[in-house]
Amino acid sequence: MTDTAPAVLFVCMGNICRSPLAEAAFRAAARQAGLQVTVDSAGTGDWHAGAPPDRRACAVARRHGIDITHYRARVVTADDFDRFTHIIALDHANLRHLLDMQPAGSRARVSLLLDHVPGRTGHAVADPYYGDASGFDTTWRDVAAGAAALVDRLRRDGS
Repeated sequence: MTDTAPAVLFVCMGNICRSPLAEAAFRAAARQAGLQVTVDSAGTGDWHAGAPPDRRACAVARRHGIDITHYRARVVTADDFDRFTHIIALDHANLRHLLDMQPAGSRARVSLLLDHVPGRTGHAVADPYYGDASGFDTTWRDVAAGAAALVDRLRRDGS
């Protein structure tokens, strides 16, 4: 990673639903905008480490022309706070977890994804895991909106 290019990490609970979808939506939006960026996703819990995304997440990404079947869940680490310029939580519980574990003096800015969308400050991306497949469509709409807004901000502000 270069020190000048933005590096964004998306974080949810298990890294098999929301954060891989946010990673995919952001990768697509950044590519379309011509934004050079490093992007990854992780979870605050380790129970899915090494697993692929939920099949319903893969299906909704595929419907939007993106293959995420090769993604693998991992756990966020203290090192991530210096590897990434932005660590983006998908909900309040994960935001609190990230703020609690953030090392003093680290470079990452921690925020909620929907804080970057006008009129959505403080809103969480709902966890679709325990619902049916339609919840993943709602999640996709939210992460796609957040990804587009974050790309716009990074292009405009450079950070």
